[in-house]
Amino acid sequence: MEAVLNHLRGAIERGEYAVGDKLPSEAELCRRLEVSRPVLREALRALQTMGLTVSRTGKGTFVISNGAVADPTFGDYVASDLLEVRRHVEIPVAGYAAVRRTTEDLDHLHHLLERMEQETDTTAWVAMDSLFHLAIAQAARNPVFRRVIEEIRDALARQSAFLNELGGRREQSNREHRAIVEALVDRSEHDAVEAMTHHLARVETTLTTIVRPQPGTPASTEDEDHT
Repeated sequence: MEAVLNHLRGAIERGEYAVGDKLPSEAELCRRLEVSRPVLREALRALQTMGLTVSRTGKGTFVISNGAVADPTFGDYVASDLLEVRRHVEIPVAGYAAVRRTTEDLDHLHHLLERMEQETDTTAWVAMDSLFHLAIAQAARNPVFRRVIEEIRDALARQSAFLNELGGRREQSNREHRAIVEALVDRSEHDAVEAMTHHLARVETTLTTIVRPQPGTPASTEDEDHT
C-alpha cells in the first residue's frame, strides 16, 4: 500500500494529475499498478487524509492539491487539534492513573499489551490501541477524562491506522505502551507523565514525517527504541 501511495502521490506532485483532474477508475488503477482493490482503496484513503484528493460519491476521486497539507484530517478532527487535546488530556491522565490505578486496571492493561504485542492484523491492533487509551483514562478514576477519550476515539483509530500503515509504528507503539504501564505498576506519576509525553511526541514526529517528507527520503520513519 505504501508503494501505491508513494506512486500516486509522486504523480500528483509532479503534475501528472493536475489539480481538478479526476484520477483513473479503481479498476484501471488496479490494472496499471497490478494491485488488489483493497490495497488501492487504502492508498486512496491515505491520499484523501493527506489533503491531496477528495472522493465524490458516484463521480470518482479528484485532485484538490499538488502538495500535502500540513494538517491531515482524521474523522471529524484535524491532526493538530487532536494532538493538542491529547497533550493536554492524556499526559496528566497518565499521571493520575499511576496514583489511582487498581489491580484490576493493571490486569486489564497487561492483557491488552500481550494481545497487541502478538497481533499482526492492523485493524485488530488499532481497535485494541483505542481500548488501551480508554483503559488509561478509566484508571485515572475521572469519568470526564474517559468521556473525552470516547469522543475522539474514532479519530484516534483513524490516525493510528494511518501511522501504522505508513509509519511502521506498531512495534514502537507497543514498547511505548509498555513503558506507560510499567510506570503505572510502579505508581510513578513522574514516569507515567514522561512515558505518555514521549509516546505522543513520537506520534507527532511520525505523522509530520509522513505528511511532509524531506526530498529524497521515504515517507516513513525508522523505528527507534526510546524506551
